[in-house]
Amino acid sequence: MATKRKVNNLLALAVLSAMIDRPKHRYEIAQTLRDRGKDQDMTIKWGSLYTVVQNLEKVGYLEIIGSERDGARPERVIYQLTDAGRAELVDWTRELVAVPEPEQHRFVAGLSILSVLPPDEVIELLGRRIDALGHIIDGVRAELDKVMAMKLPRLFIIESEFGLAMLEAEAAWARSLRDELVDGTFPEVEWWRQVHADNIPPAEVVAAVEGRMTQPESS
Repeated sequence: MATKRKVNNLLALAVLSAMIDRPKHRYEIAQTLRDRGKDQDMTIKWGSLYTVVQNLEKVGYLEIIGSERDGARPERVIYQLTDAGRAELVDWTRELVAVPEPEQHRFVAGLSILSVLPPDEVIELLGRRIDALGHIIDGVRAELDKVMAMKLPRLFIIESEFGLAMLEAEAAWARSLRDELVDGTFPEVEWWRQVHADNIPPAEVVAAVEGRMTQPESS
């Protein structure tokens, strides 16, 4: 079970990780996150950065150690990571690696109500998804090859490896489902097809599916 964090926002985790090497002001924090591609690893709302930094300072994970002014620009407050902040960063990372947490996925939402579409349309839509995933996978592989050519330690690209593996697994699963629908081995696909051929409204399709699921098996 996940720990209830004082600042329970993945942007906060990203900020703590960006502060581990030296003190920074908010603009440097944002630039570090961009340079490290953290917006590819997690959802980052850049407009929330100021509030997140303030909250981390409020709970004692960051502390103000000074400020600086560059010409006519506004004064910039400089923060550094505290011992408590470092401990939170380590503990949070341990939890994320060790404890599986259910995550919402738009594809799963679509699959959960797939019966409202006829199977032949699902075949076409899955084909489009598979093609799109293929392009994304090619792009990620090319980016990984580029990074590996720079001799960057593998430790710093494992999140990209994981992302690629998940994309490949999703594409393989979607391809398998499409193949079952195409060759007719998907259970009761003809009944599903007929329901839509008879122009039964979507709500009744769902009701029909649920009715078949709750029907007792004949002995």
